[in-house]
Amino acid sequence: MFKFPQMDFEMAIWEMTSLLIAPKKVFKSIYYHKSGTSLILSLKPTETRLTPLHLHLETKNTWHRPDPSFTYLLSFFLLLTALAWGLAYAPSFGPIVRLSLLFIFVHFIGSSLLVSTIGYFVIGRLFGPNGAAASLTGLRGIRGRRRGAAQGLFMQPGEKEQLEFGYCFDVSNRAFFPLYLHLYVVQFLILPLLTRSPSNFLATFLGNSLYLSAFTYYTYITFLGYNALPFLHNTELLLLPILVFAILWLVSLIAGWGLVAQGQSVEGLFWGV
Repeated sequence: MFKFPQMDFEMAIWEMTSLLIAPKKVFKSIYYHKSGTSLILSLKPTETRLTPLHLHLETKNTWHRPDPSFTYLLSFFLLLTALAWGLAYAPSFGPIVRLSLLFIFVHFIGSSLLVSTIGYFVIGRLFGPNGAAASLTGLRGIRGRRRGAAQGLFMQPGEKEQLEFGYCFDVSNRAFFPLYLHLYVVQFLILPLLTRSPSNFLATFLGNSLYLSAFTYYTYITFLGYNALPFLHNTELLLLPILVFAILWLVSLIAGWGLVAQGQSVEGLFWGV
C-alpha cells in the first residue's frame, strides 16, 4: 500500500478512460492479468529464422489486482473535487477539510466497502453453480459449463477459482468512477442550471437524467465486473436495477419532480459537514 514506485498509475489512468468509452476492455485486462500470454521464439533445424510461438500460460492465480493505484488516484481526484465544492459552497477551512474526508472515506471508500461486502456474501451464493440464478436457463448457456467457486478474501496458490473480496472491492472502485464524474464533477459545473427553478422542465430533465446516467453506469460496470468471472451464472440479472431506474426517471418527469431542485440531493453530498 505504500510502495508508490511499484504502483502502475498509467494503468489506472487507462482504466479510468476506458471505463467511459469501452468499459469491457477494463475487465478483459483483469482476465489477462490472471492468465497471460507468453511469447517464445523457436528455431527449427530446417529453418533460418526464428518462429514466434504464443503460449497461453497462467501467470497469476487471483482475479484481484493488488495495486491500489486506482484507489489512490480517484481519492486524489475526490480531494480536488471537495476543494472545489467547499470553496464554492462552504468557504471556510473546517468544512472543507470535513468535506474532503467525507468524499474520500465515506462516499468512496465507505460505499465501496459496503457494496463489495454485499457482493462478496451475495453474488457467489446467488450466481454460483448452486445459487438460485444458476437454475435459470436461456440467459447464458447451459447450466454446468462453468466451474464452481468457493468464497475467500484472497485466492491462494493451488486453490480453485473463487470469488474474492479483493476483486469485489476492485469492481466497486471502478464502478464508482463514472458516478464520481456525473455527480461530483458534471453536477458541480451545471448546478446553477439544475437549481434555476423547481418548475423548470429543462432543469428537471437534465438533473434527473444525470442521476439516471450515473446509476446506470454504476450498475452496468458492476455487471461487467462479475460477468468477467467464468464461474458465475446468469449475471445478466444484475442489470435489472437499470429498468427500475428508468421507470423512476420517467415517473419523476411526468410528476415534474426534480431530484436536484426538489429532492435535496446536493445537500446529501454535504451530509455531516
